[in-house]
Amino acid sequence: MRNTQRPSRSLGDMGLRVAILVLAALLLMALQVTGRLQPLQSAITQFTSPAQTSSSGAAASVNEMITTLTELRSLRRRAAELEQINANLQVENFRLREVERENQDLRTLLAFAETRPGLELRGAQIVARVIGQESNNFLDFIMLDLGAEHGIEVGMPVLTDQGLVGRISEVTNTTSKVLLITDSSSAVNAILQSSRVSGVVRGNPGGNLLMDYIPQGVLYSVGEIVLTSGLGGNFPKGIPIGQVIQINQRDIDVFQQAVVRPTVDFSSLELVMVVTNFDPLENLPSLIAPVEGNGAEGGDGAEGDASAPSETPVAE
Repeated sequence: MRNTQRPSRSLGDMGLRVAILVLAALLLMALQVTGRLQPLQSAITQFTSPAQTSSSGAAASVNEMITTLTELRSLRRRAAELEQINANLQVENFRLREVERENQDLRTLLAFAETRPGLELRGAQIVARVIGQESNNFLDFIMLDLGAEHGIEVGMPVLTDQGLVGRISEVTNTTSKVLLITDSSSAVNAILQSSRVSGVVRGNPGGNLLMDYIPQGVLYSVGEIVLTSGLGGNFPKGIPIGQVIQINQRDIDVFQQAVVRPTVDFSSLELVMVVTNFDPLENLPSLIAPVEGNGAEGGDGAEGDASAPSETPVAE
């Protein structure tokens, strides 16, 4: 059997080793004091410096990479926060622009109302527009967010600061329908501002209005402003309707005709005003000229509806 026990060391061997270590220490101290250890230290430093430099560089690279990843994660999070803030600011900016535009419209309507203190005006917002064809008439209506519970009644005039829009034709509890002056069944007694020539403005599907029953021989010009005349009692007097852009006159005709461009931009209507203190005089005879033909009679002063023949408009 193999003997694995190590032989015990004697005190003499241990003393010898201690003596050697002491002598070596004394020798190194002597060399350090006399400066002769410096070359050995330089040699050791040169031998170990590449390893130290490599380890230091690797540690620095690792630290730099960790720092870069942390900063990148933070930048991405900050970028996402800034994108959300920018989106919120854009939405708020759009909302404020819309509020400012609406406030400007309301200020304009208020300024117009102050110029006509005799009229009680109620602001209304357009909630729908109805354009269609029924029988032989082209229908053109808008729906308002005011109804009977707000004091709105059939026949009340509707206008903006730009001019006449139409009149209330139907009313429910919370909404009302406005027959526009551009509707083919609409007709309004009118007068030219400068020449004081009277006629009847009726709707036309083409967009512009037609002013009929202008007597032959009277002189007026392109560019004149057309106003409501107040005849017939269905609209207040002096509300702008449009401007004459063309004159149709033939010697063989009984009357002249003018093409009128509306002062109201019906394609961009959003807010209108309803005249709530004007009572239409439905029984007042309409003061318009008879329709061309074999002694046809004039209108009865009431607003025409969609079933009335388009060749005999009724003045409003």
